[in-house]
Amino acid sequence: MIARLKGALAEAGADFAVIDVGGVGYLVQASARTLSAIGPVGGAVMIFTQMQVREDAITLYGFGSAAERDWFGLLTSVQGVGGRVALAILSVLAPDELARAVNAGDKAMVARANGVGPKLALRIVNELKDKALLEGGASLGTALAPAAGGGVLADARSALANLGFKPGEASAAVTAAADELGEGAGLDALVRLALRKASKG
Repeated sequence: MIARLKGALAEAGADFAVIDVGGVGYLVQASARTLSAIGPVGGAVMIFTQMQVREDAITLYGFGSAAERDWFGLLTSVQGVGGRVALAILSVLAPDELARAVNAGDKAMVARANGVGPKLALRIVNELKDKALLEGGASLGTALAPAAGGGVLADARSALANLGFKPGEASAAVTAAADELGEGAGLDALVRLALRKASKG
């Protein structure tokens, strides 16, 4: 099982990326959210992955955060939700938004994704409400890991971007948090303070 990849972004398309790891290019299917967060072609990247093995294909799916990967696993456990549909949902809903939709039983939010009709959306929220065991969306909605390389500040900006903040907002909040915490601040503390600052802003 391939759990994550760390290398250079060799190529990116509308729904895939090719990660060069030691000269080997791994093709990963990914959500629009992940693809927008992993940075430019040629840059360093680290993504979480999940591999699906079927009789006719082996597919590697890539995610910008552990939370997104966990939600992918939950979504694909629902009958009628394949990898492409799960990625479509994760393209329109960040993990925290998906957590809120499931907690609230908001099928309309889930049905915003391409290929998800009202019946499937209802099945998703009904089946995942118990499985996710979410309290305020915290356990699978907010614990994001960095998508791109480039140090603690870049990792923190990436984590906020994965939560749905615009690049400018994420950058300003992380800079303010870094100024307050000083040099040597850990990623976890930096992200938590940056989130508080971004929410106030």
